[in-house]
Amino acid sequence: MASARDNCGVFAIYSQRPCVWDIFNGLDFLQHRGQEYCGIATYDDHIHQVTHHGRAGTSFTIQDLEYLRGNWGIGHVSLWERQPMSWQSQVGDISVAFSGNIINAEDLIREMKSCGHAFYRGYHVEILAKIIMESKDILTGIEAISRRVRGAYSMVILAKEGVYGVRDPYGFRPLIIGRDKERLVCCSESRALQNMDMEVVRDVAPGETVLLNDNGVTSVLRLPSPRKAHCAFEWAYTASIDSRIDGLYVQEARHRLGGALARRDREEGNDRFDIVAPVPMSGIGHALGYHRASGIPYQEVFLYNRYADRSYTQSSQTAREKMAKRKLSVLPFAVEGKRIVICDDSIVRGTQILTKVRDLKAAGAREVHVRIACPPSCTPATSASPPALTRSWQHATSFPKATSRRWRNSRPSRPGSPTRSAPTRSVTTASRPSWRPSACPGRISVSSAGTAFARRTRPETISIRPPPRGLTVDRGHLKA
Repeated sequence: MASARDNCGVFAIYSQRPCVWDIFNGLDFLQHRGQEYCGIATYDDHIHQVTHHGRAGTSFTIQDLEYLRGNWGIGHVSLWERQPMSWQSQVGDISVAFSGNIINAEDLIREMKSCGHAFYRGYHVEILAKIIMESKDILTGIEAISRRVRGAYSMVILAKEGVYGVRDPYGFRPLIIGRDKERLVCCSESRALQNMDMEVVRDVAPGETVLLNDNGVTSVLRLPSPRKAHCAFEWAYTASIDSRIDGLYVQEARHRLGGALARRDREEGNDRFDIVAPVPMSGIGHALGYHRASGIPYQEVFLYNRYADRSYTQSSQTAREKMAKRKLSVLPFAVEGKRIVICDDSIVRGTQILTKVRDLKAAGAREVHVRIACPPSCTPATSASPPALTRSWQHATSFPKATSRRWRNSRPSRPGSPTRSAPTRSVTTASRPSWRPSACPGRISVSSAGTAFARRTRPETISIRPPPRGLTVDRGHLKA
């Protein structure tokens, strides 16, 4: 599963008028992708840049926006790195921002330091920029990145000749092009385009580099794409529900995932529930899909605090746990005496599910069943992230019996008490991932009773029964 490091949003524009307000608005529409840092860089004979700690809508001042002169520029919202970053180099003045994660970052930094390079903070964006600046021109640098960097990146580059949009050869992170009569835009999600009254043109292809300038949108480089490896987490959680990624609407994908969960339960005869409920907000689409496919009444069981942030996109585990507690409160009237199936997008750290199932039981729910839309995380990219961000909670799909033992008023273990077995079949997944059990990174073990997750223990071969027939991503479409 993606780490918090790569959960960012990029925005690039080439306009016939001053562009800073368009970048500012674009970042506001991408703010759900990261709330820790924001930044804007524009070009007007040279690069002007301002970055802040905080959200775009509340961090930039009028003085900042007046300083950021120019008709083309880039912007970034982030959880981890303060971007964009700007340099003067042999390829000219450039400013770079990206969304992604470099798996071999430590090796590349060590190699570059041995050649005399210095780093400001060891940011991943510094690695990408230094590879470009070592080359004779920007396009040669982008080719060098594809050879040397292992990982995912959707990148925007500000230069004298215009703005570049770059997508890695696997197309892991989204990047989409939009336009109107005066503006050309390349950004992480289509919601920024439609809310700025712009036409969505197309997605940047995996391995493609586009240049936005007076000549329009030009595809200036096409690198070989061994295969497409789109991040399923974008459709299931990260992206806004009003976005479209690689031809597929996020809302449609979530409805299909929820429907697949319902069909699986019906086939297994495990669909005797009173209500289906979401874990807001990203679980709503999955729960609606489950409701439509099963006919089980849809009911909100959590009150969502609209002034809280996304718990996944907090920068530390402590902040995530506090935000998860602030974000949702149980509605006792809706849950008392009910057999509830709750739908959520994924289990990564277990920040929400760890407590919310217990809260529902404490409020009087008769039974609580959890259905997870995202496939299990088998090989998470963890080598570049700090320990607090790499705790990978896996889906508990290896339980022995098809019929479900329900959570009948079981209480969680007290801290320090012996761990008890969790009920069988507590979590199901919607899709059928194409992986071999021996390729997964650790044994699946079950945590304390009343929870709906399992965790990695030590690196051993595991035996997992793959989920039944569900949804897979194929050429931008979810197929059953």
